[in-house]
Amino acid sequence: MLTVVIVLLAIIAAIFGLVLGYSAIRFKVEGNPIVDQIDSLLPQTQCGQCTYPGCRPYAEAIANGEADINQCPPGGEATIIALADLLDVEFKPLNAEHGEAKQTKTIVVIDEQTCIGCTLCIQACPVDAILGSAKHMHTIISSECTGCDLCIPPCPVDCIHIVPVEQNMNNWKWPAPSGGHAAPRAT
Repeated sequence: MLTVVIVLLAIIAAIFGLVLGYSAIRFKVEGNPIVDQIDSLLPQTQCGQCTYPGCRPYAEAIANGEADINQCPPGGEATIIALADLLDVEFKPLNAEHGEAKQTKTIVVIDEQTCIGCTLCIQACPVDAILGSAKHMHTIISSECTGCDLCIPPCPVDCIHIVPVEQNMNNWKWPAPSGGHAAPRAT
C-alpha cells in the first residue's frame, strides 16, 4: 500500500513538473516589461544628456532605481509627468544639470560654405544624422536629426546652427485647449 502511494505521488510530481516546465518555456517573458514601458515613453533621441548612452539604458537605470525620472531634457515636462504616472512616484521638475527643455522642436543645419570637413560633428552625433567625409563639406539629414545639439560644441568654425522645425502636414499637432473652458456636453 505504501509503495502504491509513493508511486502515485511520484507520477503526480512528474506531471506537475512537465506542466511547469512547459509553462516556463511557453510563457517566458523576455527582459523586464517595465523597462519596455519606460523606454516607450522616452523620446528616443539617444542624445546622452541624461548621462546614459541612449534611451534604453536610461530606462533600465530608472527601472533599477539607479536614475531619477527627471534627467531627460528632450522629453521635457510631459515625459517626466508620464514617467511619474507610470511608476506611481512624485513629479520632479527637470534637473537643470542635464540641460533645458525646448519649447519648440529644433534641428541643426550646417552652413556648408563655412564647413571645413573636420568630421568632429559626425563623431558627436548619436544618431548618424550628419552626412560627409573628411575635408569635404557636411550636411544634416533633417529627417534623422533629433535636435540634441551635441554636434555644436565640437565644431571649430561654428558652422552649425539651431533652427526650429518647420510645421508641415507630417508634424503639425492640434494645439492644446486653453484652461478654464469645459467642453460642451451632449444632451
